Amino acid sequence: MRNWFREGFYVGLTLAFALAIYLIWLWGAEHQVRLHTSHLLQAMESKSWPKFATFVADDYQDQWNQDRALVLERARSVFGYLRGVHVEAMNPTVQVENGVGKWQANIKLETSDNEFAGIIKERVNSLPTPFILQWRRGGKPWDWKLVRVSNPALEIPAGFE
Repeated sequence: MRNWFREGFYVGLTLAFALAIYLIWLWGAEHQVRLHTSHLLQAMESKSWPKFATFVADDYQDQWNQDRALVLERARSVFGYLRGVHVEAMNPTVQVENGVGKWQANIKLETSDNEFAGIIKERVNSLPTPFILQWRRGGKPWDWKLVRVSNPALEIPAGFE
């Protein structure tokens, strides 16, 4: 009887240890930034705007002076014209320091061509500098919000509606 208890204890301890290692990896800051960025891009591709909105922080502000409400509105407007869109990140890198994660990659768009889609696709795909998505961790290891997007080479005309 005692042998069975001891073996069960060690099996349980091993399973608990394996689960702890998995959760440390899963909730690791770099992994979470990669995962959240991937889910954000998937939400854009599938035009799932409620899901997209859950990733954007209330205090979002980007280099084009867009706040959360404006970026949600513009993303919906622009992606509304794109059919069969696929967003591909080229060689993404992630840096995390003090609860702030920076995801950086060149982005390539693939889409069914129409006149507007062709213009957007050409403009984004020809950018020489990568996009930088800045994420901030909330109170929980899995709670990350997008606080800023930038790309020095991308200019959005003032008054773009």
